Order: sequence, then structure tokens, then C-alpha cells
Amino acid sequence: MSRQNGRAEEGASDVGEQLALIREAVRETKAGRAKPRTWRGAELAAELPVARVLVDKGLVHLDRYFDYAVPAAMDAEAQPGVRVRVRFGAGEKGGRREGGKLVSGFIVERVAQSEYRGVLAPIAQVLSPERVLGPRLLALCRAVADRYAGTLADVVQLAVPPRRARAEAKSSPEPLPPNAPPDPGSWGRYAAGPGFLTALARGDAPRAVWTALPGATWPQELARAAAAALAGGRGALVVVPDGRAAARVDAALSELIGAGRHVLLTADAGPEERYRRWLAVSRGSVRAVVGTRAAMFAPVADLGLVALWDDGDASHSDPHAPQPHAREVLIQRSVSERAGFLLGGLSCTVEAAQLVETGWARPLAAEREQVRTAAPRVRTVGDGDEARDAAARAARLPTMAWQVVREGLKHGPVLVQVPRRGYAPRLACERCRTPARCRACAGPLEAQAAGELGCAWCGRPEPDWHCAECGGARLRAQIVGARRTAEELGRAFPAVPVRTSGRDHVLASVPEVPALVVSTPGAEPVAEGGGYAAALLLDGWALLGRPDLRAGEEALRRWLGAAALVRGQAEGGTVAVIAEPTLRPVQALVRWDPVGHAVRELSERAELGFPPVSRMASVAGRAEDVVELLRAAELPEGAEVLGPVPLPVPDPGRPRRPGDPPAGEEWERALVRVRPGQGTALAAALKAARAARLVKREGEAVRVRIDPPDLG
Repeated sequence: MSRQNGRAEEGASDVGEQLALIREAVRETKAGRAKPRTWRGAELAAELPVARVLVDKGLVHLDRYFDYAVPAAMDAEAQPGVRVRVRFGAGEKGGRREGGKLVSGFIVERVAQSEYRGVLAPIAQVLSPERVLGPRLLALCRAVADRYAGTLADVVQLAVPPRRARAEAKSSPEPLPPNAPPDPGSWGRYAAGPGFLTALARGDAPRAVWTALPGATWPQELARAAAAALAGGRGALVVVPDGRAAARVDAALSELIGAGRHVLLTADAGPEERYRRWLAVSRGSVRAVVGTRAAMFAPVADLGLVALWDDGDASHSDPHAPQPHAREVLIQRSVSERAGFLLGGLSCTVEAAQLVETGWARPLAAEREQVRTAAPRVRTVGDGDEARDAAARAARLPTMAWQVVREGLKHGPVLVQVPRRGYAPRLACERCRTPARCRACAGPLEAQAAGELGCAWCGRPEPDWHCAECGGARLRAQIVGARRTAEELGRAFPAVPVRTSGRDHVLASVPEVPALVVSTPGAEPVAEGGGYAAALLLDGWALLGRPDLRAGEEALRRWLGAAALVRGQAEGGTVAVIAEPTLRPVQALVRWDPVGHAVRELSERAELGFPPVSRMASVAGRAEDVVELLRAAELPEGAEVLGPVPLPVPDPGRPRRPGDPPAGEEWERALVRVRPGQGTALAAALKAARAARLVKREGEAVRVRIDPPDLG
């Protein structure tokens, strides 16, 4: 990385004095003197008088360090890793030389001399002597910035929480001695489970992709894995999708090893308390962290295990630039810090399947007989139901579904999963439901202007589409509303209480009494006791019809998440899924085979050149800016540019999101696809092109996202 020096210098009040300082600096340079000079000859630190500072400016063309002089009065506090304030961006104003604005930053290094031989501006203020940006965390942030074509300042802003002076003023407790190695517990249900814990406690770095058995035991199993790493004298980091999951793992770990050895990092704690806990980790007082997405950067000392639960959940992808994914960050930490790696979930993503296929990680799963015992019975609308109920396939609640609900209410609560409103369907063959894809790039087809059919990726029109599977020429798109689901079920079962759980009000648990629990995906409460007696998964097409490359994978993930809360087949647990029974995700649910589904998806993506087999970047902005940036970028050899095509205008009724275009502007998006192994070169080329445009002040800003998880 080139280390350029900031010319954030404040002009002297007298022009003659300024010229004298410059001449003296030139003489010192010719004489080979290393000690820098600052304004008006201020006294500098005796040793290492130059500080390289990461300025808190997330502009891509300023992604470098800037040199500042260290005043002698700040020598003791101005150490690498501390927060400082410096003057940045000196310029002319009103005919006078001004010293720029005060901005925050971090000292990353102290050196003896600067490559810049002019007059250095001094550090204006050391905000805190707390070293919050250590070398290991800095290296991780740099790697993430390079991976996602972002700036180091943006990643550091995600990694280091805002300062709270009162939290820093309080000391952290002394670290407790390591706990005893845990017994395998429910890990004994997996053939390789006890061996994985033993390897962690021994200090090894095993890597596993864990397909968890259905049920509510996965928080205890994650806790035992973390406790095994702690028993070996190393640290542990567990990242989960949301606060509810984090609270469950936190409770399980507290019960297993007691209080004081780990902290919970979630937004629910509040800014000051969260920073206090983060400082305890940074200072080495605790060596284990359980948290949500932001905890992926937690500075755990001597890391022995990184664990991620449910990597397919969209909340693991940060919405702020450069939008890193927790899975990729933890993989990077596992490699660079030589830590064990555990990627777990009830389902299996194609990225997880690829880790196993390449040999980077080993599978950790139970035997099929164990899966059959733990999983509930899954029913679909089959030929027998169709014979008894002619409208079974078209009905939202066919007779089979009513039977499952009625029978389940005799034995306990029944879960009803209903997709959220707002799922936009992709087009599929009306006859066989095969997704309609472009013949040129295999992107999804959509209705474009004037009702014409075209590709959402490359924009190629498809005026004469025919299904490659059955030859059909008619398309369908189905949107099923779910607004009145609770009311409909309440009228159908008037004597049964109906409870709802969703974004505005999420239930943590429900009692073990007969009730209907209507929930959106991801908000399903845990049923106390042995679990739900039955579950009803409604509106399968609303999930399977999303305009997303991951539609099938995501539908299966959400179905498995709900079905896993139902009692096992031996205890009479039953799940009814209302979707076309011949579709691959439905069949994977019936067989409870998420790994097989992921392996087949990975094979198909390899044939079509889709991520994660290939690497892809999304470039969005005004049409002319997108075209100019791609023309200027030195893309890797063989890079394929798809598009640009218009981006849909965001719904004015929903809140704005970080990736939305500016209000009132029409944006387009192009996709750049490269071969495996070229992802780093692709990110570097797009970043360099963006930086060059900003320096030259050409056009408007263009947003670049590497490997977008929600690719349509």
C-alpha cells in the first residue's frame, strides 16, 4: 500500500516566516537530517516523531495513511492504535492559507522520519490513550477492505465502536482462569462431534461445516464448542443472526462455564454498555464473545474458534460500505489467526457446500437414522389429496392442511409460517414451474417496458421464450397476500387462542398449550416443553417465486427453521408445506436433506457460471457513469460484463435503505463476472477506477458491491 503524506499544514501568520520554514526544511533534507519540522518549530517527540494516521475519511481516493508530527507533550499517549484528532485538508480561503478541518483518526504506526520532506502538521489532540485499533485488527480490516473494494476507514468504522469516555474510565476485571473441558453432551449425536471438541480443547484448528439436527439444542452445542476452545487456553467468537439467538447462546454458555468468561455484544445493550464489554475483550479481560453481525470484528485475543450460525440469513451481510459478509470475515480470521472454524445451521448454503467440496472444511453431520428420529413428518399436497380435493394444488389451505392443524391442536401449539408481504415473484413456466432464464447469460427474466420480456442481468430481450424443460410458452407470477391469515384462522378455530409474531412484535417463546401461532419467517418463537405439535408452511410460491438466485435455497432455509421447532416424528410431530411437491426445495424438506440440495445447487451454478463458483461485482449508478467506470477499469482477462439494465424504483412507502439510489434519480446496474481466483483483481480494478474518477471529478458517484448475496 502506498503511504502518501497529508499536506494538512496550517499556514504561518507571516509569509516570510512560512518561507523561512520551507527553506530550512529543504536544507535539512539535503543534509540528510531525519527529524521533521512542524509549524513554528514546535518541539517534537525525541524518538519516532512521525505518526502515520488513518484519517476517518471513507473516500476511496484517500484510502492511505497520512503523516503527522508528534509533539513532545503527546509522546507518551500518541501510541499506535489510539484515537486522535488532526487537521486535514489545508487550502486557500479568503486569500489566506488555512489549516483545514479537525477530523478524527487512528495512529497506526510511529516512525523516525516521513517520506514527505515538507513541513508536517502536528497531531492536534489525543482523544484517548486507549489502544483500540491493534495490529491484528488493523490487518483484518485491511484484508476486508481489499476483498470488498472498500476503504480501510469504512471497515474500521464497522470494526471499532464509537468511543464512550465513561466506559473507558472504568477498569476491566482480571481475567478468570480457563474452565474445565466440557463433556460432549448432545454433540454425541454426531459421529465427529466429540472429536471436534477434543481438537479445540487440545489447541488444534479444526474446520467444519455443521448440519445441525432439528430441535432447540443448537445453542447448547455452540456453547460447548466455545467452552472447548476456552478450556484450551484460547479465545472463542460466536456470531449469530439476531439478538434472540444471541441471548439463547449467551444463556447456554453462562450455564456451562459460569459468568465472567464471556460477553454478549448486541445492539440491545446500548452504546455505552456495549463499548464497555468491547473494551473488556480488547483489554484481554474476557476471551469469548457471543454477538450479532458487528461482533465478527471483536478483538478476541489468541483466537481459537470462530463460529457462525445460519450463514444464509441476510442479516449477516452488513448494509454499510463496503458491505462485508460475516462468513467471509470469519473465514479470513480463521486463516490469518489459525483458529478453528465452525459454520453451522439447520440448512446448508452453497458457499458452505463449496467449503466442503474444496476440502477447506470437513462435514459434521448426524447419521441418516438419527435425522429421521429427530425430524418431524413432512406432508405435501400429493396425488391422493388431489383426488379427494380437486382444488388442492390451487387452494391456499387445502383439506390436508386443515387436517394437520386440527389434529395438532389436540396435542399442543401449532405454528403457522406466513411469508412477509412484499415478495416480488420472478417469472416461471406456468406448466412445470421452472424459472424463466435468459438464453445468453442465464439471468432471470422479467417483464420490462411495454410488457416485453427481457433479462434482468444483461438486458437482452426474449420475445419468443419457451420453457427448456417442458416446452411451454406461458409464464406465471404469483403473489399471495397474508394480511388476514390470523383472522381467517381465528374464525376457523374460534375456541383456540391465536398469537402473532413478526417484525413489530417478536415472541421469544410460547407455552405448551393448544394455540395457533402465526409468524413471519425468522420470528418463530420457541414452544416450551417438547416443541410444536404441528406446523403449517403457507404460500410456498411467495418464497420460491422471489427474483433472487437464492430463492430455492432461502425457501428451504426458512422452512427448515420453522419445521425444526416441531416435535420429532416419533412424538407425532407433523409439518404441512403448501407448495408444488415436485420442486427440489420441497423434496429436500420432505427428505430433510439440506446438504444434498446445496450440492445440487452448487453443481448447477458451476455449469452456469454463477457465484460462488465465479466471482461477481455489481456496479450501480447513473447509466453514463456506470458505462464510463467500466470502460476505464482494467478488468481481469476474460471478465464478462452483463448489462447495464435499469434498477427498479424503490417503493416510496418503505424506509430508505443504504443501497437505494438517491431520491428522484433513475439508476442502472451492470454485473461483472470473472473466473475463480480473479476476485481480488476485480475488486482492485473497480476500486482504482472509482478513485481515478473522484480525483478527476468525473461524473457522479458509482456504487460497487462485490459478491452481492441478493443477486437477482
